Amino acid sequence: MIFKILGADGITIHPRPDERHIRFQDVYDLKKVLLTEYNIEGYPSLEFMKLVDEVRPGQVTLVPDPPGVLTSNAGWDMISQGAFLKDVVSYFKSIHCRVSLFVDPSPLMVEAASYTGTDRIELYTEVYASGFDQDPSEAVRSYIEAAQKASEVGLGINAGHDLNLQNLAYFKRMVPTS
Repeated sequence: MIFKILGADGITIHPRPDERHIRFQDVYDLKKVLLTEYNIEGYPSLEFMKLVDEVRPGQVTLVPDPPGVLTSNAGWDMISQGAFLKDVVSYFKSIHCRVSLFVDPSPLMVEAASYTGTDRIELYTEVYASGFDQDPSEAVRSYIEAAQKASEVGLGINAGHDLNLQNLAYFKRMVPTS
């Protein structure tokens, strides 16, 4: 309840196998008190899929960081992983979860994501954040192109990784979301 009281539209958690960010029990406990959007992100291992099936969040975001990988440092390769993701997306949609796929800011990857049946994409923004101080307009260019492609193919857009108070407003102003 507290998140809505404080003005948050939602919460995203990323339970990892080593529980370094959040414990699995926390995932269940949060479900009991949230009045806002609940987004669980992670790699679609059998354990993760079981967790999402039991909790049934409003959204599940699939990231390409299998167990043993420290963090997400790139989006899905939609060309080589598209068939696998199509099956996973179909499963999550069958249990009434909106699905988002973590992708790099590439129109090719965005278009390929649309063939999986996903509802949204999450643009991996570390490259934008790293280039923002040197040349904001160049840093955001590929994100604008990817967002335009997402709009063309009917996908919603999220963004995440290294966005902060210095670079977020510019990103929001420049990147179309519909």
